[in-house]
Amino acid sequence: MSKPLHEIPVTALKGVGAALAEKLARIHIHTLQDLLFHLPLRYQDRTRITPIGALQPDGDFVVQGKVLGAEVVMGRRRSLLCRISDGTGSAGLRFYHFSAAQKNNLKAGVEVRCFGEPRRGASGLEFYHPEYRVIKSDNQLDVEETLTPVYPATEGLTQQRIRSLCDMALDKLNNPDALQDWLPEVIQQQYRLGALVDAVRLLHSPPPDNSMALLGEGRHPAQRRLAFEELLAHNLSMQKLRTLVRTVNSFPMPPKQELTKAFREQLSFSLTGAQERVVAEISQDMMQPEPMLRLVQGDVGSGKTVVAALAALQVVENGYQAAIMAPTEILAEQHERNFKNWLKPLGVSVAYLSGKTTGKKREKVLEEIASGEASVVVGTHALFQDDVDYQRLGLAIIDEQHRFGVHQRMALRSKGERKGGQPHQLIMTATPIPRTLAMSAYADLDCSIIDELPPGRTPVNTVVIGDDRREQVMQRLRAACLEGRQAYWVCTLIDESETLQCQAAEVTAEQLRETLPELSIGLVHGRMKASDKQEVMEAFKAGHLHLLVATTVIEVGVDVPNASLMIIENPERLGLAQLHQLRGRVGRGNIASHCLLMYHAPLSQQSRERLQVMRDSSDGFVIAEKDLELRGPGEVLGTRQTGLAQLRVAELERDSDLLEDVRSAAQTLLQVAPHNAEPLILRWLGHAEQYANV
Repeated sequence: MSKPLHEIPVTALKGVGAALAEKLARIHIHTLQDLLFHLPLRYQDRTRITPIGALQPDGDFVVQGKVLGAEVVMGRRRSLLCRISDGTGSAGLRFYHFSAAQKNNLKAGVEVRCFGEPRRGASGLEFYHPEYRVIKSDNQLDVEETLTPVYPATEGLTQQRIRSLCDMALDKLNNPDALQDWLPEVIQQQYRLGALVDAVRLLHSPPPDNSMALLGEGRHPAQRRLAFEELLAHNLSMQKLRTLVRTVNSFPMPPKQELTKAFREQLSFSLTGAQERVVAEISQDMMQPEPMLRLVQGDVGSGKTVVAALAALQVVENGYQAAIMAPTEILAEQHERNFKNWLKPLGVSVAYLSGKTTGKKREKVLEEIASGEASVVVGTHALFQDDVDYQRLGLAIIDEQHRFGVHQRMALRSKGERKGGQPHQLIMTATPIPRTLAMSAYADLDCSIIDELPPGRTPVNTVVIGDDRREQVMQRLRAACLEGRQAYWVCTLIDESETLQCQAAEVTAEQLRETLPELSIGLVHGRMKASDKQEVMEAFKAGHLHLLVATTVIEVGVDVPNASLMIIENPERLGLAQLHQLRGRVGRGNIASHCLLMYHAPLSQQSRERLQVMRDSSDGFVIAEKDLELRGPGEVLGTRQTGLAQLRVAELERDSDLLEDVRSAAQTLLQVAPHNAEPLILRWLGHAEQYANV
């Protein structure tokens, strides 16, 4: 029995030496199976010759005709122009890079066949640098029998070379054991999926009767067959992650109603129905002897922090510690203030740890965590560094999950593992995740949604305005602030450099101080000391500042009810989710609030669409779906979500209708052929799936 294709290196193919293998490795091709799953981006139809008289200036065509003549034309650029005719019409072949030998080969009377895209040129329809062959009178060329694939390539790797390598790999499919079909027959029948080998063969060399439109859109049944299998592999991988987590015991935490009851009594407001429902779901999870893995989604201002505090108190009542991890210092500091204000009166000790906690202060905090003196620990990713040792970590709360990868989630969770069980995990996000993404990226988590805003939140009126009206905007800002309201002015830059962003904010603050001298203006950016930032934020919160100029560091965690106006410069540079988060900083009180999106013209079509979405909707889930549609899953989730960024055939937006069936198929496969799950995961995720074992 010969080896399966995933065990045969590309160097086994004729003509593949070390240099070519290195080029193939650049596009993740190491084995013959990799070659077969390196699918074409698009196809060309070279199966028929089109009469020159019937050519249209859109699409690729094969034409054949006699050369009428060839001459070097001196225009803006020197070019070789050759005219051919087949009796139905004539067309030009134009070459900007050519040799004397090429000109001599294209003599009048020679028969040529060429392939390319005709465009309107100076001499009528012209092919620019077409592929062509001179036809000898004794050697009539046959047309191609199948559509011609165009593959993703890399430097030094021609289409012709990839095609010949794929052809050699396809020849190996004659061996029935070469490419194992891991989908059980029951799944293939139920979801009307064809055989894997047939789908692979067709996609590398489709017969000409296949729809170019369907293939181009990625909706051909053969493409859907592979997309289904790939999404199934991802689903199984996430389930494996979940199963691995749940093979370890956790610590059951029955609600004792001591601290939680006292906490509720001291709140100046009642929880919404949605908050109560989610609190009950979390409480139920934490009573179990296996770790909770729950994602809580709630739009900006829906009250997730209170829900997190109740979860933390249920843990503390049971004698364990809770850790709350936030992605930025500003959000972590906001959480620290909230938790201290809420929990100190209850006698619960709260510690704070970030990368900027150093020296003696750090040593003291580490000692409080290790001894258990600190019942609740708030901080940034510093919470899971090697020297942090928890006495009894019972709950890890991760805020703004989309900012952290799976690895970081695992690292914090493993902090509690050494103490005889795994801590429960609560993931929170104010960036609503489109359902299609949640089903794929978070298949290892149970999901709760806080879909109700507390009473008293006012809708924010969003206006899209050009920066040519900056003067008008500043006058409106002056009027609002002098009437006793407060405002944010957010600076954004395309450049990811934090230094440049901070410089832009400093320059803007200076300009605004000159133009609006009667206003008290503060500045916050990421390169300021934590103490300085906090001082400015406290002054703004206390009403001592009219205007806060900031970079996007204020995206999350800033709560000033009197702030009712926000100006965002260059909003076209930000994702919709980020714009929605920023806008959520206003409208937190009962004053009518406004958000001005001040763009720089000209706007692309996509930017116009995105800003229109912001103007039309204040629903985070609607905005998230649109963000996914316009930017794609890698952008929305961030590429740190291992696995999703490496989808090879499937596309979440295009293939979202498969996800429900994929989930059902995963359950069926685990029941009827559980041993097939691992090879499926390996085929599609390879080593990307290793995070499941972190």
